[in-house]
Amino acid sequence: MPISLYNSLTRRSEIFAPLDPQRVTMYVCGPTVYNYVHIGNARGPVVFDVLARLLRRHYPQVIYARNITDVEDKINAAAKQEGVPISTITDRYTKAYHADMAGLGVAPPDIEPHATAHIGEIIAMNEALIANGHAYAAEGHVLFRVDSFPAYGALSGRDTEELIAGARVEVAPYKNNPGDFVLWKPSTPDLPGWDSPWGRGRPGWHIECSAMCSAQLGETIDIHAGGVDLLFPHHENEIAQSTCAHGGKTFARWWMHNGMLTFDGRKMSKSLGNVLLIQELLKQHPAEALRLVLLRGHYRQPLDWSDSAITQAVSTLDGWYRVLRDLAEIDMGDLTVPVPERVEAALCDDLNTPQALAELSQLADAARQAGSTEARREAKAALLGAGALLGLLQEHPEAWFKQVGTIDIDETRVEALLNERRNARAARDFKRADEIRDELTALGVIIEDGAQGTRWSVAKG
Repeated sequence: MPISLYNSLTRRSEIFAPLDPQRVTMYVCGPTVYNYVHIGNARGPVVFDVLARLLRRHYPQVIYARNITDVEDKINAAAKQEGVPISTITDRYTKAYHADMAGLGVAPPDIEPHATAHIGEIIAMNEALIANGHAYAAEGHVLFRVDSFPAYGALSGRDTEELIAGARVEVAPYKNNPGDFVLWKPSTPDLPGWDSPWGRGRPGWHIECSAMCSAQLGETIDIHAGGVDLLFPHHENEIAQSTCAHGGKTFARWWMHNGMLTFDGRKMSKSLGNVLLIQELLKQHPAEALRLVLLRGHYRQPLDWSDSAITQAVSTLDGWYRVLRDLAEIDMGDLTVPVPERVEAALCDDLNTPQALAELSQLADAARQAGSTEARREAKAALLGAGALLGLLQEHPEAWFKQVGTIDIDETRVEALLNERRNARAARDFKRADEIRDELTALGVIIEDGAQGTRWSVAKG
């Protein structure tokens, strides 16, 4: 079935057709590694992880690049405050970012370019833009000449004057036009810098992505994605400088933007002080519950984060995992786990994850009602296949129910108490059995008596 994706540049949903069906290219703007990332920073990586999984089902090769910005003024400030090289800061927070993404079930990209490893390509792109009249050097800076690119503003849909006002660009005496943006800037001795034709300096933020993208994926790519907050000026400037540096070639054929995560209706950001760090949330809640919350809203719409949303996600996953636990005796053997058509159809419709999750819930309901062994096997396969495409239901059911979160659970003690309770029930000492149940409840353990014996799980939320 065809994949339809909303293109921010054309403002409509279009049937996706890669430039080369044998080689799909996708670039997602990654983190600036100067601090730990918050859950708002994870929405894009989780959403576009699902997109990459979907594309890999349809095309023989998908090359997914997500960059690391490891030279930037916030990094410089953090390094200066600690009195260490910028690499100390960037190495620390790159490692933390990788751990956070892995925790959320986000597969690593195929390519992870670092800005500092592409200084040569950045300088070469600057030189090309100067040579063809789209950039100029002034006082150790290189600036892009905005009025040389008539299509500037096409992505954001606003005229140049409005964009300049909205961007709050620096009005500097060395600029020919207030809207001209920096491609290269001089570095003082206390700042990181590299030798260039314009003196010792460092790259501007926008050109880093253009240079990394073209070096790793080519001058024209299929999909460029990121948060809607990057649409202007970052992505607008990427289009301008990449198009002009490559002789008018289309830079990205599809532009995709995820909506922002809000907290009590306000954008989540470090500057507002309302951030929830991923590493802390992973200590407090099951990782798949966090991922499910991020997928519950359509990716292009804002999504409000709340404790109640996490609680609901845990409850939903409990229900799905309970179905899988009840199907534990069904051996999948070498059976290929299929992706149910209705789940895939939902994702092919501009990554409609809310509909895909609704379909997954219906699959769980059907699995509960499956009677014959074959029907139960098919139901289990469908549930696992749907979960795999969404990055959910990846744990063993028993492991899911015994996740401890922030509760310190001694599994040996729990099993000993359960054995004592079984013996008490067998001896018809129901008073002692009830006392043990209360003791387990106090430990944060929930027990369920059923036909298959007594099962226990950890109280979550």
